[in-house]
Amino acid sequence: MASSYPTFTLSDQLTSEQIDFFNAHGFIHFKNFITKSTVSSIIHASKEVERNWVENDIKKVNGVPIKYGKDLNGEKIVQRFAFINQHHMTLAGLLLDPRITALLPLAGEGSRLGTEEKDGMVFNHYINGPESTFTKMGWHTDGLRDIFYGGKLNPMLNVGIHLSTQKESNGGLKIIPGTHKQSVYQMLFRKKYFLDNKADKDEVSILPEAGDLTIHDGRLWHRVAQSSIRGEESRRRVIYIPIIAGKYAPKNENSPTVFYQRFAGIVK
Repeated sequence: MASSYPTFTLSDQLTSEQIDFFNAHGFIHFKNFITKSTVSSIIHASKEVERNWVENDIKKVNGVPIKYGKDLNGEKIVQRFAFINQHHMTLAGLLLDPRITALLPLAGEGSRLGTEEKDGMVFNHYINGPESTFTKMGWHTDGLRDIFYGGKLNPMLNVGIHLSTQKESNGGLKIIPGTHKQSVYQMLFRKKYFLDNKADKDEVSILPEAGDLTIHDGRLWHRVAQSSIRGEESRRRVIYIPIIAGKYAPKNENSPTVFYQRFAGIVK
């Protein structure tokens, strides 16, 4: 599939065309999910959480390590928030939108928003600057997480709410459509997890505008490419909310750090 693909509009019920596209390719892109003013409110809320976590030197949330880095001016910033929905009403309120609930059937019967499980609502803040520690992420599938969590491979979808407009030069999310139907062997060994950052001939670039929503199957091979530009133009913010199925497994402040997250330093 070429890097161009159809986009859709999300309402409180998916159409058969949207369901068929997702089932075939493992991803779908919806335009104008939230307004520009809502985008600004969410970014403002994230800065309030960031200020609190930096001031209080928060290292983990519900067992998940928080990834810090430096902004272009050298100030300490949070580059990967976990469970941010539990730390600000604006982020929690975003989950009440019935259009998000409309996405649940894509994961099958018994699926739910993982607001208290896995890493909760994740807020990623990429910036390609001289002191950034979060500029890219190598090829991986989210299906591997279930293995580390000691469970079977259940459907896990990632809802992305994009707070920045992306161009090809910004890098960003790359996926290999159709790989959500691969075997477990291919899921484990097709690529070197997180270490392989090379472009794939079959990859598709997800190029949203601020306010767009995407959803991709976690069993797809995907990566986050580094921006080819540096400075302010490389800044990219995106929220990810998991849709999961299987046994309910909430986390709390006493939850242990999952094995693979102890090696988070390999993820740049």
